Amino acid sequence: MIKVLFVCLGNICRSPLAEAIFLDEIEKRDLDSRLSADSAGTAGYHIGDLPDSRSRENAQRNGVTIAHRARQFHSDDFEEFDYILAMDHSNYRHIAGMAERLDLKADHLHLMRSFQVDGAQQEVPDPYYGGSQGFQQVFDILLDANQRFIDYLVKTHQL
Repeated sequence: MIKVLFVCLGNICRSPLAEAIFLDEIEKRDLDSRLSADSAGTAGYHIGDLPDSRSRENAQRNGVTIAHRARQFHSDDFEEFDYILAMDHSNYRHIAGMAERLDLKADHLHLMRSFQVDGAQQEVPDPYYGGSQGFQQVFDILLDANQRFIDYLVKTHQL
């Protein structure tokens, strides 16, 4: 089983949506017995909370259900997950810094969009302070990024 962790700041908008889209896509491709996912936030602001209602509503409009409670990224996640995908540079640096302080390997840490041809160094924008259009933009970005990431996993791990 290949385990993937999606990470943003609070684990209420981008990362639970990325997780939900990933789970939906692997189910459609009949890969849910070989791949699994979770999500977390680098900050502990929302531990135990449901994802932002706007994120849940947007996902539902797009046929995806988010079933997640916010949790904070923990040092055990470095060992637990095969891939850690950060939504932006700030969270990437936070996770990489944590790995360095703990003398842990973080070679499985990537930016979420690094598997997109045109998105290698781009961030997934945080829709929290925007309107519904921002949530749809993030959904579209995450759908494409996840599809390309899954293609990468299928090819790399011969799934």
